[in-house]
Amino acid sequence: MVAKIQPCLWFDKNAEEAARFYADTFPGSRIGAIQRSPGDYPSGKKGDVLTVEMTIFDMPFLLLNGGPEFKFDEAVSFQVATEDQAETDRYWNAITTNGGAESMCGWCKDRFGLSWQITPKRLIELMNEGGDTATRAFGAMMEMKKIDIAALDRAVAKG
Repeated sequence: MVAKIQPCLWFDKNAEEAARFYADTFPGSRIGAIQRSPGDYPSGKKGDVLTVEMTIFDMPFLLLNGGPEFKFDEAVSFQVATEDQAETDRYWNAITTNGGAESMCGWCKDRFGLSWQITPKRLIELMNEGGDTATRAFGAMMEMKKIDIAALDRAVAKG
């Protein structure tokens, strides 16, 4: 069944590889239909993987082998709310190893160039408290790459 709305992610001939990575990395993820091109097209030939339907965290996605014309950038990212430091570390490490890259404030890119925000729920709780708590948590986060929950709590406790 096709969802009423779903993100379509543009890849350059590696949509199936990306789908396998996402399915292996995130629970509630699986690869569905793989469509092959019935004819030649600007960035491929007949029989090449054209699209991959999949779910990531039970959300539908379409991965398209569109060619080299468009690249991912930070204007679009996917935020993953994590329960604890172990889950934060697990996703961060899966995404940043094997060609991925760390960025600041919980942001990272996978080897395909897609941006992710690995965000502990604890950070969201602290920010939602407002006032000095949010200010201290925000200041600590701004100094981090991967979010360190214990360091956030220490920063908040200093007040």
